[in-house]
Amino acid sequence: MSIWQRTFSLKKSQIEKKWYIIDAEGKVLGRLAAEIAHVLRGKHKPTYSSHLDMGDNIVVINAEKILLTGKKPDDKEYFFHSGYPGGMKFVNIKKMLQKKPEYVLYHAVKGMMPKNKLSRNLMGNLKIYAGKDHPHQAQKPENLELKF
Repeated sequence: MSIWQRTFSLKKSQIEKKWYIIDAEGKVLGRLAAEIAHVLRGKHKPTYSSHLDMGDNIVVINAEKILLTGKKPDDKEYFFHSGYPGGMKFVNIKKMLQKKPEYVLYHAVKGMMPKNKLSRNLMGNLKIYAGKDHPHQAQKPENLELKF
């Protein structure tokens, strides 16, 4: 090989994906979402490439038991609009956690992903369930140790 070394670039067929499971019980929403986004992108792997789907699949259970810090349970609201005049709707995060706890975590992780087509594909690797039961036992997911 010459003085000029070639840059290693992983091919799509060489990517190895794993399945991880995370128990969200007692975890803080933002910190958990940041860790999930990091693993979904594949940044924890030494062969990370920003233009490829390098990330692993993640199953999150007990999303209904996630924690919020500070005044967020009282102050944080989600905004929806029907597209019609006067169609604004604000929903408190407490109410959303009771109604659709999966949406709260999904929305937090989505906000931490890059705004492009690749991230829309990466979000398909995230499976969130409110309770303990999930249909992914066949994939044999490993427990993911979080850094916080």
